[in-house]
Amino acid sequence: MGTITILPMAHVTSNSLGALSNMNRSDSRVRDLNDELRTSFSGGRVLLTSGVQALDEGDRIKLLQAVQTFDDFNAGNDPYGEHDFGRVVVGEQDYFWKIDCYDLDFRFQSPDPADATVTARVMTIMREDEY
Repeated sequence: MGTITILPMAHVTSNSLGALSNMNRSDSRVRDLNDELRTSFSGGRVLLTSGVQALDEGDRIKLLQAVQTFDDFNAGNDPYGEHDFGRVVVGEQDYFWKIDCYDLDFRFQSPDPADATVTARVMTIMREDEY
């Protein structure tokens, strides 16, 4: 089993609470940035778990294409409209992908996921049984 790192949440101050109240206004920007990463694999980092890395090249390419073309967002898998999670099936195997937003040092959550200048996006693609 691999190492799991838990990142602490950024310290919330009275100034950052104002930013939290503006989240709904920035949802579409977060969604656009997440879609950019998912569809083009640019604008962040893409991590493949060991189970995905172990796939033969043809199956891995099919999986990556399935993630890039995923568009089945609904209230069940995207309740906040941020397009940050999905499930795809390739062959007979189920896979998840998940986008997380960190500060630029990868130590805390991003102070503003709608602002690409202060956010490092990471998309992890994994087999369902690796979740």
